[in-house]
Amino acid sequence: MRPNIVSEAGLRTRFGQWWDNIPFLTSAVVIICSIIYLVCLLVGYDSFVEICFSPSAIISQFQVYRIYTAIIFHGSLLHVLFNMMALVPLGSELERIMGSVRLFYMIVLLATSNAIFHVLIASLVAYNPFHSYHYLMNECAIGFSGILFSMIVIETSLSGAQTRSVFGLFNVPAKWYAWILLVVFQLLMTNVSLLGHLCGILSGFAYTYGLFNFLIPGTSFYSAIESSSLLSSCVRRPKFILCTGGNPQAYIPTHSSSNTSPSGLISGNIWRNLSSWMPQRGMSTQATQESSRFPGRGRTLSSSQSQTTPSDSTLEARLLDNSNLDHSLDVAANTTQQQVLDERRSSVDSAAAVARGNAHHQDSLASEEDIQKLVSMGFERTQVEVALAAADGDLNIAVEILSQQG
Repeated sequence: MRPNIVSEAGLRTRFGQWWDNIPFLTSAVVIICSIIYLVCLLVGYDSFVEICFSPSAIISQFQVYRIYTAIIFHGSLLHVLFNMMALVPLGSELERIMGSVRLFYMIVLLATSNAIFHVLIASLVAYNPFHSYHYLMNECAIGFSGILFSMIVIETSLSGAQTRSVFGLFNVPAKWYAWILLVVFQLLMTNVSLLGHLCGILSGFAYTYGLFNFLIPGTSFYSAIESSSLLSSCVRRPKFILCTGGNPQAYIPTHSSSNTSPSGLISGNIWRNLSSWMPQRGMSTQATQESSRFPGRGRTLSSSQSQTTPSDSTLEARLLDNSNLDHSLDVAANTTQQQVLDERRSSVDSAAAVARGNAHHQDSLASEEDIQKLVSMGFERTQVEVALAAADGDLNIAVEILSQQG
């Protein structure tokens, strides 16, 4: 027998448990990006010129597919490993809040908005009248990191945290977290796309402040997709999280109220929202706005294999059911207790005559100290002596008898 078989089994079990806790879409993105990298590595494909995000190719040749192919390709093992390890906690948290289908729609929306910001900024830099700089137009960028920076902004806003830790080394204010990561990565790895990460942050803020609300459909849209026969095999997966929640606008509001319409945003709320870097939340405001920031929780199928996160309405129904159950149990317990007390009361009545005639024998059943304790509680001495006689000197039972008589 190999000496390390126990440790190998333990590591394999822990990895299996860790992987089972990752929701459906997040684990699917990890698998797809990893498989694509391994296939490229095996066939020797490393140019990425045909699939990378290039503003000049998108504008001149209208190769829109590059917007979506660029995010699933990675250039090195460290590149794909780092991005996927960052995606697991971020994607899992957002998927449990939004649901699998809603998160997929958000990723597509963020990828599109990242590309629009990227092309606009690159065009402004390249064709400005002061000093043209065409390098950004010819840049060839790949990787999921632009989406990750958007997720960082959204998750930080949803969490309401005041500080965030940078690689466990030091804490920074939450509103500066994404910007500090942008600078740190640019200093540590000079070959990363600064503009791609910057556009990811801008898209995250735009989503956080509700600028994309008019592009986000209602919950009926996601429910229709989930009930489609094309996704029936995916929905039956244990880790698939359904999109639930009662928010009619089907987005996760952060800074503005969920009742704010897109026209209201255009008429002035946008400028009030953009007056600060990030939504400011105090502890008291966080407690009152928690329900509006989280419109619904994802519901996981096969709860025996994965953890279920109930929606607010489901939780309320369960609380009502529990309260009804508790009420019925209380009624049953009160009925039983009332029967016992009735029996004890009858015993008190039968012993009352004997107790009144033989008060001088009470010292054998109850001490003077016990009588004084009950008298000091406000009961009459005669009632105390009778109750102690019926309870055989038990103070607790005597108190119950006196309380019922009172």
